[in-house]
Amino acid sequence: MEDEQMQAEYGLHDTVEMKKQHPCGTNRWEIIRVGMDIKIKCTGCGHLIMMPRREFNRKLKKVLEKAEPKDNE
Repeated sequence: MEDEQMQAEYGLHDTVEMKKQHPCGTNRWEIIRVGMDIKIKCTGCGHLIMMPRREFNRKLKKVLEKAEPKDNE
């Protein structure tokens, strides 16, 4: 049940580091969609990648920055 533990550690608009560096030289990604699939955007060149949650959890190294929660109340 490792996947269930990992999903609580990241959320929408968090900045994460993946195990492999992007060809543009940056290793910072912003999570822009969370669901069955995870969509991330390279903060260096803006390239978008969408992958299944299980694959994302395998490739994730660490969460660098948590997004600020928005007050909707």
